[in-house]
Amino acid sequence: MIRVVLFDHFKIVCDGIEALIADVPDIQIVAKVTGGVNDLLHVFSDVLTHVVLFDVYSPDGEALEYIRTIRRQFPKINILILSMCERESFVLKTIKAGAKGYLSSDTSRPEILEAIYSVRNGYDYYGKSITNILLRGYLDKSQKEKDGEESPELSSREIEVLRLVGEGFTNQEIADKLFISIRTVESHKSNIMRKVNLRTTVDLVKFAIRNNYMDV
Repeated sequence: MIRVVLFDHFKIVCDGIEALIADVPDIQIVAKVTGGVNDLLHVFSDVLTHVVLFDVYSPDGEALEYIRTIRRQFPKINILILSMCERESFVLKTIKAGAKGYLSSDTSRPEILEAIYSVRNGYDYYGKSITNILLRGYLDKSQKEKDGEESPELSSREIEVLRLVGEGFTNQEIADKLFISIRTVESHKSNIMRKVNLRTTVDLVKFAIRNNYMDV
């Protein structure tokens, strides 16, 4: 059972998200917090929590400080950001602050569920639209750089997974295309990141571009 806390200043937003995922048997909404970060921390102290779904309305310093505070005091809780802000700079700041995932506010129910499962299992997760934004930002910067990095030896299946990750497909979509399970997809991604010493999915996309594993 994945225990999830919903955090938003508006109760109606928490109720809406809860309605989307309330019927999933292995996900339980254990609390809905509509106050400030101190209220949220009190909940974490009293209730076992695996994932906090954190709705961010504006890219301000307060949101980033909330993320840092949660990570500092409850490092085992996975922070999943849901936000209407899709600025590359803010997304990167949330990653640096300690968020494990980032979804656009117009995300779908299947993507929310996949994100919850992924961050609970220790993987970073970025929605398709967010991955595309980060990819475009990287491409703009990479035009000014020269890369002499040698490619490590990857299996043919790992290369297939890497290409699809770079093209912005979700774990579920990759699994469907390759006729494998989501866990197998996650395992391939972990093996690639271990081989090339990467930490996040964003790094994985950058690596795919630099080493010509995908057409842009």
